[in-house]
Amino acid sequence: MVVPERPPDASGGHTVETSSQHGYIHRKDDYLKRLRRIEGQARGLQRMVEDEKYCIDILTQVSAMTKALQSVALGLVEEHLSHCVVQAAQAGGREADEKVREASEAIARLVRS
Repeated sequence: MVVPERPPDASGGHTVETSSQHGYIHRKDDYLKRLRRIEGQARGLQRMVEDEKYCIDILTQVSAMTKALQSVALGLVEEHLSHCVVQAAQAGGREADEKVREASEAIARLVRS
């Protein structure tokens, strides 16, 4: 999985997370379990192609894997909004604007995918 690099801030450096923990940290083990399951699905898809399984069966598994990834993404968006964005909004100022922009861009990427 490719994780995009954080965008540069106005000074040309990369934005730095100011809170000590990310919003998803209390559910980290759940996310890791789900991602490991998705990793297993990807390996299963590779085997299906290697074994020349029926196209529709492969597409069904691709769809299941896509939905699983979307579920992880939506959970992370929810965590980000309820933790990182709320904290930044309470602090106000430039950090609040930055967190809202980040969240909006992340949601836009998910909608386009």
